[in-house]
Formats: sequence, C-alpha cells, structure tokens
Amino acid sequence: LLELDEPAFAHTVLDATFPVAEGPAGLEARLAELEAEAVAAVDAGRGVLVISDAAVNEQRAPVPALLAVSMLHTHLTRVGKRLQGAIVVDTGDAREDHHFACLVGYGASLVYPRLTHESVAALAAEDPRGTGIGIAEAQSNARQAIEKGLRKIMSKMGISTVKSYRGAQIFEAVGLSDEFVEAAFPGTPTRIGGISLEYC
Repeated sequence: LLELDEPAFAHTVLDATFPVAEGPAGLEARLAELEAEAVAAVDAGRGVLVISDAAVNEQRAPVPALLAVSMLHTHLTRVGKRLQGAIVVDTGDAREDHHFACLVGYGASLVYPRLTHESVAALAAEDPRGTGIGIAEAQSNARQAIEKGLRKIMSKMGISTVKSYRGAQIFEAVGLSDEFVEAAFPGTPTRIGGISLEYC
C-alpha cells in the first residue's frame, strides 16, 4: 500500500512512540502531537494516515495502538476531517482477534500486525514440528484465522459488514476512569472505573 505511486494513496507515517524517560507525561504529549500531525497530514492531501510503533526500542516506548487509533479517530471526527483520511495501524500490539476487533471498532481502516507476521515467519522457518509449511503459507493461515475470528465477533453483534462495524465503538471499558474514557474512548460505558491516563 505504501509503495503505490498514486495520489489517492498518498500517505504519512505517524510515529506512535514516545521517550521512555518522559513517562506518562511523554505519552500524553505524544498523543497531542499525533492529533496535530494527523490534521496537518490530511490538510496536506495525505489520505492514508499510518500509525506505526515500528520505531520502538530501549529509549522509545510504544503508544498503545488502541489508544492512538481512538484518539485520532475521535479528534479527526471532532474537527470534521475524519472522512478525508484512512487510519492504518502498523503495530506489534495486535495478536488476537479481539485486538483487531477493538482496533477496527474504534476507527482503524486497516491493521498490519507486524510482530504477528514476524513471529509466524520465524516459527515457520524453524518448523519445530516438521510440518513443511512455508513462511508465506503460515502467514496466510494466520491472516485467515484472524479474519475468521473477526467475522465471528461481528456476527455475534448482528453486524454483517466491516463498514458498519468500523468506528461503532460497541464495547465497554473495564478498569479505566471516567475522565480517561471520556478523553480517549468517548461514549464507551465504564461502570467500574479505574486508572487514569497518567498511570498507563
């Protein structure tokens, strides 16, 4: 997608990492910067916004993918620019079908599970059980399993298309404070309460 030389797929990669040394304050600051960068990218005609935590290392911690997606989706909606940009997530966070369901449910158009693909490739290369399954086939199998799980989740909610599910926010938060949910996941019920952003 990122290699396409088409104006309709012009993209911007938004670095979803922050300095470890800055702690929670660094996370909050980076989220605010991501919102501003996303608006600037859309205004510049970039129709694909790629949230990526690929720059994570010992000095830079990842912004949780779900938090970044929801904050960008919410902010772009508030400023009337959500329909001008697709949110693509390049993350190591997404491993299970529930993770994908949450990311899509809070606004992601596409999810690239980088760490999952790398892990499956490494396992296929080692082939400890002697299955003979190659890397490409193993990654295809993993993708099909995730897609099947996502379809099952959607069907249980009575939703038949991804378009209807994307951004629907049909979830309930557990262990997050009202203030945190209102800022990051507005409209999501949170009956128990819990931690705020500063403790993430």
